[in-house]
Amino acid sequence: MGSSPRKAWLSTAGSGSSVSPTFSHPRMEGPWALSFLLLACLLLPDSTLSQPSHPEEEQGEATRAPSHRHAARAERDHEKYHRNLDKQPPRSQCVRCCNPPTHSSAYPMYQPLPHINITILKGEKGDRGERGLQGKFGKAGSAGSRGHTGPKGQKGSIGATGEACKSHYAAFSVGRKKPLHSNDYYQTLLFDTEFVNLYDHFNMFTGKFYCYVPGIYYFALNVHTWNQKETYLHMVKNGVEVVILYAQQSDRSIMQSQSVMLELQEQDEVWVRLFKGERENAVFSDEYDTYVTFSGYLIKHSGEL
Repeated sequence: MGSSPRKAWLSTAGSGSSVSPTFSHPRMEGPWALSFLLLACLLLPDSTLSQPSHPEEEQGEATRAPSHRHAARAERDHEKYHRNLDKQPPRSQCVRCCNPPTHSSAYPMYQPLPHINITILKGEKGDRGERGLQGKFGKAGSAGSRGHTGPKGQKGSIGATGEACKSHYAAFSVGRKKPLHSNDYYQTLLFDTEFVNLYDHFNMFTGKFYCYVPGIYYFALNVHTWNQKETYLHMVKNGVEVVILYAQQSDRSIMQSQSVMLELQEQDEVWVRLFKGERENAVFSDEYDTYVTFSGYLIKHSGEL
């Protein structure tokens, strides 16, 4: 029981230091053993402090050790590979037939290309294409100077004979020498004197003008009033009153007139009538003088309008 701690200390000390004692004596017991143990404890820290441990360096050495082994192995494989290459027979090498250029140029070398005559390869002339669309008109230029007068041309041939010139006329002027008094109905004013009646367009029996030439006409009516009586007449177109001629009662008689322009069509009728007898109404005249006149004429034919 007393030798086991001593043997354990000796084995531990032997593993930790190279100068630690490795002997044992069976008789070293009691005070000698205690003295030896104290002496060993005093010497053991010095040896431990004299060689401090560095875990980082130990770890680095442990890491570098495998790297050195791998490098040595790679170098042996490389030498072995070159020895095998030296044992193989030599291969044939390719030799250039011309000397390579001594220096390389910074610019690409010019290589001439063969010239081909295009006229030899030209084919036959193709068909004419379709005409394109007309382009836009350009701006109008300035007017040029007037050219010289050309030579006089030859006289032309006589043309065909044209139609005869057609003139249109219509006119009338009539008068009355008898007086006229109103009654219970309208009375057409008849005329007994004919001054002008071109182509008989005014009918003396009916006292009406009949239009045979359409166009613009001018009409005029002149009467002599009766003293102390009214004068009341209408100028009528196709039964419709157009204008009126009127004069009030007076102590003396006077001349009264009315005129108008009308556009007439063919077969239109124009005449003068006396108003019916709701009041005393009369037109004065005598057999010696003509006091009442009615006139009209064509101003412009409708074909010329």
